[in-house]
Amino acid sequence: MHPAFSVIFLTTLIGAAQGMFMALVTGQVYSMANLLEPQDSVTFYAMGSLIALLLLAGGLVAAVFHLGKPSYFVTRAWRGMSQWRTSWLSRELIALPVFMFLVFLYGMVHYMGWTNPWFDIKGQIPVDASLVVGTLGVLMAIILYVSTAMIYASLRFLQEWHSPLTVANFILFGLASGFTLTAAFSAWADVHLVNFYGTWAVVFTVMSAITRGFSMLRNSRIKHKTTMRSALGIRHNKITQRSMGFMGGSFNTREYFHGKSGTTLETVRLFFMVAVFAVPVALLAAGNATGYDYLPLLAFLVQYVGLMAERWYFFAEAKHPQNLYYQTVG
Repeated sequence: MHPAFSVIFLTTLIGAAQGMFMALVTGQVYSMANLLEPQDSVTFYAMGSLIALLLLAGGLVAAVFHLGKPSYFVTRAWRGMSQWRTSWLSRELIALPVFMFLVFLYGMVHYMGWTNPWFDIKGQIPVDASLVVGTLGVLMAIILYVSTAMIYASLRFLQEWHSPLTVANFILFGLASGFTLTAAFSAWADVHLVNFYGTWAVVFTVMSAITRGFSMLRNSRIKHKTTMRSALGIRHNKITQRSMGFMGGSFNTREYFHGKSGTTLETVRLFFMVAVFAVPVALLAAGNATGYDYLPLLAFLVQYVGLMAERWYFFAEAKHPQNLYYQTVG
């Protein structure tokens, strides 16, 4: 498949935003349970929600540029949402603005100080408006993760994507980048949660390395159901394509094939394995050991660049059956 950078930016930005929001709510729950020191609502939770909201907005802008005519987004967006019963894309289009509203509401609750407890759970965890909104936001973030991933995992004819590992990878990559970003934000805000978020970021990064490794191993062993013989209905053992049927390029040659060599794909794969997994873990571990505030931020920047490369490889790795006709020339 042809990797579209608008979709690459969309999925990586909103994934990190979802992970960061879930990290903020996790820290709040730990604080309410007296497992962590309480943090300032405005400095930490409201500002962190603003950062997550900006990432979501950036992803939404990137999605608009993926349309054939971006000007149609406002007037025709409702048509995309109307197919929610059968389309994972429609479900994503609904879940994204709902999640953005909950992130905004969560930040406003903390900014306005509407955090007086309504009641206590077993006399230990005070339940207030921020916890309720945060819980709803976490549930919506999970729905959004699944909806985004299932757009690709539901495509049976693209065997590289049609796997539960696709959903697992989308979720774990988002959590890894989100918790890494929150660790960097904690260092910037001078909040003593860098080690807490950094440790969870390492855990999610290692888990994502395991699931991505399994998916690459699985994809390398796929026996594709569609071949030149099955596509043509001819049983001959030696079939050679001599022409694509036209001299110039077309939508098929642009959108369903990346056009890069095998060496390029291997280089990108090795790069993202280092940038997404090895380097961030090393930087976060060094940051926890030395206390240098800039290391978590550097870890996030390196990891995000690696995630863009990983998502590029994710699209390029998928082999569309139509390429049997339009990309192989004898």
